[in-house]
Amino acid sequence: MPDTNPDEKAADEKDTPSADTKVEPIDDLVTTKHTLTLKRRKLAYTAQTGRIVLRKEVITDGKSEGHKAKAEVFLTAYTLDDAEPGTRPVTFAFNGGPGSASIWLHMGLLGPRRVLSGDVDDPVAPPYGLTDNQETLLAHSDLVFIDPVSTGYSRAVDGEKAKEYHGYTADIESIGEIIRLWVSRKQRWLSPKFLAGESYGTLRAAGLAAHLQERHGMYLNGLLLISSVLDLGTLRFTEGNDLPYTLYVPTYAAIAHYHGLHGERPLDDVLADAEDFAAKELPWALARGARLSTQDRAEAVATLASLTGLSESYVDRVNLRIEHVRFFTELLRDKGLTVGRMDGRFTTWEPDGGREHMSDDPSISRIIGAYASGLNHYVRAELGYENDLPYEVLSMDVFKAWSYSDFEGRSVSSVDSLASAMRANPHLRVHVAFGHYDGATPYFASEHVLARLQIPEELRENIDTAYYPAGHMMYVHEESRVRQSKDLAKFVKSASGQ
Repeated sequence: MPDTNPDEKAADEKDTPSADTKVEPIDDLVTTKHTLTLKRRKLAYTAQTGRIVLRKEVITDGKSEGHKAKAEVFLTAYTLDDAEPGTRPVTFAFNGGPGSASIWLHMGLLGPRRVLSGDVDDPVAPPYGLTDNQETLLAHSDLVFIDPVSTGYSRAVDGEKAKEYHGYTADIESIGEIIRLWVSRKQRWLSPKFLAGESYGTLRAAGLAAHLQERHGMYLNGLLLISSVLDLGTLRFTEGNDLPYTLYVPTYAAIAHYHGLHGERPLDDVLADAEDFAAKELPWALARGARLSTQDRAEAVATLASLTGLSESYVDRVNLRIEHVRFFTELLRDKGLTVGRMDGRFTTWEPDGGREHMSDDPSISRIIGAYASGLNHYVRAELGYENDLPYEVLSMDVFKAWSYSDFEGRSVSSVDSLASAMRANPHLRVHVAFGHYDGATPYFASEHVLARLQIPEELRENIDTAYYPAGHMMYVHEESRVRQSKDLAKFVKSASGQ
């Protein structure tokens, strides 16, 4: 006698997908409730984390085939309970790379919980830890952290190509669609809205500001540009482009000063001299080429060597053109050390004293473990989200394969997009944060770009800047983290009319 009713068995077989059946992906968001006690108030907030299905309308031969699932994008959103959506700001945040997840801004600066990563003079041993972020921006704005496709837990769906999202325009369109979906579903179109980007994320944020306006009529209140790069031509050392060789000099000087190569001179004095030389004498000397006199060359070599802490012999050999990774490898070579690219305060022992390019960036390797461990624990144990995929913190595969085909024959830049967004929306405010020891996105290069924005003079008042004695992730430095948090809170409150 069969132990299963034939009708029930048939129904079960009908409801069970076969191995060849494609399962339609769905959002897998998990919602949890939390409280955070700050010095003067208690925040009750809701966290929602998981993946949103990104769909795209497919049209073949003029005929719509519907909105097909293309990717699943991981995000973590924090919303304050019992807040008024019409006046409560919301900030969408992401990091850069390209190929980086939003883990750094999420767990290092903005979120309600933060990683204890340590610093140059205060290293933390594994297994690391988490703590409440007393300076979280959540006190002033709801937060949505977005991981672009192929970072974090974000992936293309089965049968789709991830590389379709690994390019400037596709990246902006996909992140823009996630923002539109979240704003629409949460009924936040009338909320003050901000974008917070770091590194390549600032290039993305500037492009997004224009895209959201032009594609969806979504006008923003402000951009938070942290370790900004809006024009890659200002920091790419390519043949015929002398600009980076000049714009990096103040950062070289700052790092040399940190490591004691400028004696007792105040940093501000050193930077003033470096900026003056980088803006005037050095561009002229490089432009002269073989026409530069022996005396003028000798003077330029001596000045550049003095500012950067390198030997005159080295500066002369590289023809006054100091490439940045070479600098990090050369500066403390006589001590057997290299300095960090992301943060020139960090050093590490170099096993090969003859290398031209350092074998490790200590400003990444010394902190990435704390961030990866912290997030992988936090997302499961505290936010209740489970996924067996590896969380991609930094994907070099994405970085190496990133397409800039939109900019063929010209510099990769979102400067015009930012200027266009500001002209169309004269209320758009921009906050730019710099780290003096940031060797990835040098502050003088960003100043160079901002000074050339094609906007009317009155709109320049919409841009404010902040400088910190730290590197690319300036919030690794505790004093800078606390001050930066206050600066960002002040900016958001002001730009949203609070």
